[in-house]
Amino acid sequence: MDLSREWLNDYTKVTVSDKEFCDRMTMSGSKVESLSVTGAGIGNVVAGRVTAMERHPDSDHMFVCQVDAGGERELTIVTGAQNVSVGDMVPVALDGAKLPGGVEIRTSKLRGVMSEGMLCSLGELGLDTHDYPYAIENGIFIMREPCQPGDDIKKVLGLGDSVVEFEITNNRPDCLSVIGLAREAAATFGTALDVHEPQVKGSGDDIRKYLTVRIDEPALCPRYTARMVKNIKIEPSPAWLRRRLRASGIRPINNIVDITNYVMQEYGQPMHAFDYSCVGGNTIVVRRAAPGETLTTLDGNDRKLTPNMLIIADEAKPIGVAGVMGGGNSEIVDDTRTIVFESANFNGTSIRKTAIALGMRTDASGKFEKGLDPEGTIPAVQRACELVELLGAGEVIDGIIDVVASPYVQKSVKLEPAKVNALLGTDISRDYMVQVLEKLGFTMDGDDILIPSWRSDIEHYSDIAEEVARFYGYDVVESTMIRGKTSQGGWSEKQKFTNRLNALCQAMGFNEILTYSFGSKSAWDKIRLPADSPLRQALIIQNPLGEDRSVMRTTPMPSMLEVMATNAAKRNPAVRLYERAKVFHPKADSPLADEPTWLVLGEYGGKADFFQLKGCVEAILRDMRVQDVSFAAETAEPSFHPGRCARITAGDTVIGLMGQVHPLVCDNYGLDHGSFYAQLSVEAMAACQGPERTFTALPRFPAVSRDIALVCGQDIPVAALVDTITAAGKPYLESVQLFDVYTGDPIPAGSKSVAFSLTLRAADQTLTEDHAAETMSAILAALAEKHGAAIR
Repeated sequence: MDLSREWLNDYTKVTVSDKEFCDRMTMSGSKVESLSVTGAGIGNVVAGRVTAMERHPDSDHMFVCQVDAGGERELTIVTGAQNVSVGDMVPVALDGAKLPGGVEIRTSKLRGVMSEGMLCSLGELGLDTHDYPYAIENGIFIMREPCQPGDDIKKVLGLGDSVVEFEITNNRPDCLSVIGLAREAAATFGTALDVHEPQVKGSGDDIRKYLTVRIDEPALCPRYTARMVKNIKIEPSPAWLRRRLRASGIRPINNIVDITNYVMQEYGQPMHAFDYSCVGGNTIVVRRAAPGETLTTLDGNDRKLTPNMLIIADEAKPIGVAGVMGGGNSEIVDDTRTIVFESANFNGTSIRKTAIALGMRTDASGKFEKGLDPEGTIPAVQRACELVELLGAGEVIDGIIDVVASPYVQKSVKLEPAKVNALLGTDISRDYMVQVLEKLGFTMDGDDILIPSWRSDIEHYSDIAEEVARFYGYDVVESTMIRGKTSQGGWSEKQKFTNRLNALCQAMGFNEILTYSFGSKSAWDKIRLPADSPLRQALIIQNPLGEDRSVMRTTPMPSMLEVMATNAAKRNPAVRLYERAKVFHPKADSPLADEPTWLVLGEYGGKADFFQLKGCVEAILRDMRVQDVSFAAETAEPSFHPGRCARITAGDTVIGLMGQVHPLVCDNYGLDHGSFYAQLSVEAMAACQGPERTFTALPRFPAVSRDIALVCGQDIPVAALVDTITAAGKPYLESVQLFDVYTGDPIPAGSKSVAFSLTLRAADQTLTEDHAAETMSAILAALAEKHGAAIR
């Protein structure tokens, strides 16, 4: 929102410097984005009168002019413009003058004649014919403004106004207006607020003889207000109005269009004007579009309307898209004589959806979608009619049509100073709170605060606390210690678990990545997912960024492989990556999805191999206290090498997969065949956590070591042997460690030799040879019974 300080002074006199104005408005909650001054790029340009002209001696299209610019002598200036005459008042850029765009003017020779400046066109001053309709577009600006030679051109043209750009948040649509910001400024600087009540004289007659209004969709249009003007005269607006519109970033068009834009900027209420002669049946209907209806809007584009869109229509056809743009079939043209002013309140959500569907976001739709003041339609239309009479643009027909489909109900909030102070950590008096609220337009009814219609954002005592605090000053609120339950703070158990996972992965040299939760259906084929896999059932994104981001991912594998492939393409020789990745699984009985989180590890290059990755996974699970972990060969996973893949379980719970990526998948991503991947369910790991570790004293008694070498079937997993040894070795077995696996002579074909180092210890005594022999016998017997293993 661009605010002209000249315009602001119509409502509240704020005389502080621009810097102080911007600083204090920002501190009171109206954040200033930038400050500019109209005509800031113009310097040393004055008004001048052409006193004499003659042809250039060495040019058939240039003139040598004598110009009175208010100095001790007349200047000689050469120009090629053909529209200059003796006696014209023109802008004169003197020697050293600066023009918009960084142009600097210096005295110089033009074809042998010294030119002591330059006569300026509108474009060279950063203006155009919308600002000064009487001027010509290509030629010197012949001024009609009252001035004398030597007058500063910025003063003559009304430039030099400070324009402040505010960032207005979506919950404060009332500040999308000069009056709304004036109210904030008055409360900030303690100045009086003078909001003029529009006065319309009228010209007789009765609007109800000419027009009727019907609202068919009260939920989408709570209120529709209309007034009519006859005998209108289409002409340029006066300079003061054009200047204010330009300062607000709005291009002047003509008096009627400018009035609607002026009111929108001043009151924050978008308006529209229809040519009455184009309203069929003298009736305006607010309804949904019928299937197949179309409308050519004011920008000349044909719009296909749908029943979800609210339109303004007459008895037979659409004449405007409600809250967005009018139709070309009711546009005001030069021979228009009677107009209808529309000032309505529309449902913000409906307007936003319509504007997006039609691809035509406008100033009006941008305001309506935020939710405007339902009581603002009458003041705005009254102001428009007042300006019509002030500008002599037509005769206002008596009467107002004001159809209220959904009456406004004023809200109230109880003023509770103790709760406000407790929330803010302050000791602000009730009187000060009331003073602030009344400056902002709130009224008091005992302890009840009556909320003005333009403050739809106020619903709770905490909102009242915010209003008080921003004018009391956040910078003067004293710092206090946190009180109450909030002082407990700290990390949640889930956050502690996540932080620990991060620390472990980083300690092992894995770098964290963050990938999109979106994916592509083509990724399922790249990882060789079967056609009937449930992972192909995904949530479809209605407005995707592109085909490669069209579904919510159901597996984290493609995301990790894409990042690994990017690193490989950039010739990174070795990577170790990890991510905590969410996936999304649709639920048949709910619109929401299951969103499990996976810890994903990926690596290639360097010393990367299956067993190194397995060691990392074991370290993570051990440190996270996951109990009863085991690894079992898995040959049915199509994304992994069939002989180098393991399913990871904790007791009966499957918690993940790990292994070497299948060569065909590697080829699909442009990866080396020595690429490895693991994924662990974060939720399953958390569910399988054992108790917290406790301190155990150093052993008091010595250990007994025994080594055994077994011959067993080649297909028996080492992990199964370890489990059997661990179970049979109780109570004295302390640890078991694999140190050798051998195949070949003299081991029979189909068998392998597996060697373990066992440590035995008792907590209450020194083990004897009998204890060790008894334990080893039990272990060997169990191995023979369960696996057919024998001592080598």
